[in-house]
Amino acid sequence: MKDHQTIKINIRPMQEDDISEVESIERASFPSPWTSRLFYLEMKKKEFAYYYILEFNGKVVGYTGYWKVQDEAHIVTFAIHPFYRRRGLGKLLLSYILEETKKKGIKKVTLEVRESNYPAQKLYERVGFKKVAIRPGYYHDTGEDAIIYWKTC
Repeated sequence: MKDHQTIKINIRPMQEDDISEVESIERASFPSPWTSRLFYLEMKKKEFAYYYILEFNGKVVGYTGYWKVQDEAHIVTFAIHPFYRRRGLGKLLLSYILEETKKKGIKKVTLEVRESNYPAQKLYERVGFKKVAIRPGYYHDTGEDAIIYWKTC
């Protein structure tokens, strides 16, 4: 008889208690990570900033946040812990957020991604984002260009 482990995935609004785990994922994912203080400040902007986490069997393994500006959303942060990548969790989280933005009357979603981050670009393109421009030298830590993506909902 085979032992089947049940996988439980939960996406919910980020809470202050999640920030230490989110910061750990941030440090493992980006050359210039956000600090926990920045996440605390962002979460206080309740009138336009929305942050969510993805739990895998009760463990925070991903997060995202966006700003709502009129009928547009700007995804300002998005990451899945490196150990949990390539399992469809990023697509699941991104799809969830796109549904949430639609419920809020958002018509367009934008984001920037490092020119060298091909896995993220593939993910964004799989869910319907289109490359629209390059923002030269956007990432101050390396001077790397950003690719700007847009999606119409």
